[in-house]
Amino acid sequence: MSNVDAQELAKFSALAHRWWDKESEFRPLHEINPLRLDWIDSLAAVRGKRIVDVGCGGGILAEALAQRGAVVTGIDLATKPLGVARLHALESGVADLDYREISAEALAAEQPGAFDIVTCMEMLEHVPDPASTVRACAALVKPGGWVFFSTINRNPKAFLFAIVGAEYVLQLLPRGTHEYARFIRPSELARHGRDAGLDLVATQGMTYNPLTRRYRLEPDTSVNYLFACRKAAA
Repeated sequence: MSNVDAQELAKFSALAHRWWDKESEFRPLHEINPLRLDWIDSLAAVRGKRIVDVGCGGGILAEALAQRGAVVTGIDLATKPLGVARLHALESGVADLDYREISAEALAAEQPGAFDIVTCMEMLEHVPDPASTVRACAALVKPGGWVFFSTINRNPKAFLFAIVGAEYVLQLLPRGTHEYARFIRPSELARHGRDAGLDLVATQGMTYNPLTRRYRLEPDTSVNYLFACRKAAA
């Protein structure tokens, strides 16, 4: 429980009831979800795989993975979003989906090497020690398995786009959603992965066009980016 920020939990818990409102503060998550889901599926073929979604929040990605035929466990430390996730899964009739209020570190100690795929999306920039989360994700995945991360780069452009633009100008996100000092450069995340025994296989950037109001995956990793990593086979 040491790698958790109580203020971050409170921030997302206060908005939990709006998690599945596609016109709410969580609209960006709903809009990027098909992109990140298709990218994960194209590399790791999720059907029939056992997956843990670390920092699942209200379950947008976890539920989509289960709908594609994966056996999914979503974990988070925020009680209210988990309650919303469970209720939505029940209403949607999604099978093979379970939620637990537990940290990645605790689950890694409990079930090391238990999952074919680990996803940790839009979460690393909200914890005090992202390297600890990366190590936990590496411990959770089987040898030869996949670990997927997404987060935000740390540079002036990312500050301009992800904070000034997204939170103040376009109001895509509530003000205070992100803290610039917690953004993570790709080189830093790659190092955390190597230290944890993960090999970086593929990267993608994610961009937003305010005129068309559409997100795209492309090579530009200067603001939002995704990593696909693999654990060495035994």
